[in-house]
Amino acid sequence: MSRIGKAPIEIPAGVNVTVKDNVVTVKGPKGELSQKINPDLTIEIEGNQLTVSRPSDDREHRAQHGLYRALIHNMVVGVSTGYRKEMELVGVGYRATSTGQVLELSLGYSHAIYIKLPPEVKVEAKMERNKNPLIILESDDKQLLGQVCAKIRSLRKPEPYKGKGIKFVGEVIRRKSGKSAGAK
Repeated sequence: MSRIGKAPIEIPAGVNVTVKDNVVTVKGPKGELSQKINPDLTIEIEGNQLTVSRPSDDREHRAQHGLYRALIHNMVVGVSTGYRKEMELVGVGYRATSTGQVLELSLGYSHAIYIKLPPEVKVEAKMERNKNPLIILESDDKQLLGQVCAKIRSLRKPEPYKGKGIKFVGEVIRRKSGKSAGAK
């Protein structure tokens, strides 16, 4: 039995969940999200708790039971509190500036990189003296936020020798030693 799928989802105050034609729609103070689910699964809302149940113990039903419960939970958390990711630019001369939904990055290439972000993602770039530049991304959609962060990180992944690149705040980069001097 799926431990994730069995867990009920607490619906906080101010969040409205509706299920119609296998589409779960979640509205809250931060926005509105919807997700199409498998018609085999049943969703029951009792008071401020939502439960997902499956018809059988088939492999496919077991896999989707936990998946859709997690997706609905992420939507509920997203529209109530939202998600936030912080990325750090490590490297000499690496800079980030944001104007509206456009993020401009200087990452040591011969040109600046401009990224137009989706309207659901809010971006803020901080540059403080003697600190690495920060990119702060906020959204109510966890999946979209993760995709945007992955795209930004792919522009200059952290390298293992000096640690230069774009990394998440708090992420630990495994470092390698360089060439061993005078080895014969």
